[in-house]
Amino acid sequence: MIDHISVGVSDLDRAARFYEATLAALGLTRLVTRPRTIGFGKAYPEFWINLREGMPRVEPSSGVHICLRAKTTAEIDAFHAAALSAGGASDGAPGIRPHDRVRYYAAFVFDPDGNRIEAVTFPQE
Repeated sequence: MIDHISVGVSDLDRAARFYEATLAALGLTRLVTRPRTIGFGKAYPEFWINLREGMPRVEPSSGVHICLRAKTTAEIDAFHAAALSAGGASDGAPGIRPHDRVRYYAAFVFDPDGNRIEAVTFPQE
């Protein structure tokens, strides 16, 4: 249903460093580099960062977040660790999230601009 997503960033170089490290844990790499935008993906750019000079930090109360699918809980753990090492902040450590319909494993982070990014998988055990 969704072809690609993008987030605004105030510093393209800083965001590129953050997302190269963080998205690598999920198997995404930098595929496209343009003066004001960078696209990450596996076969084609699925996740874009776009320079928005003067953009204020995204408020946590905005309620907006992007969730990316991982294959394993180990990928989620690596995603979270990479994000923290690359200048992000945790908004929920890796772990099981009980829900009324499904059981899932996820981690939540804020990028350096305050964009809230989640990684999720649905373990069978």
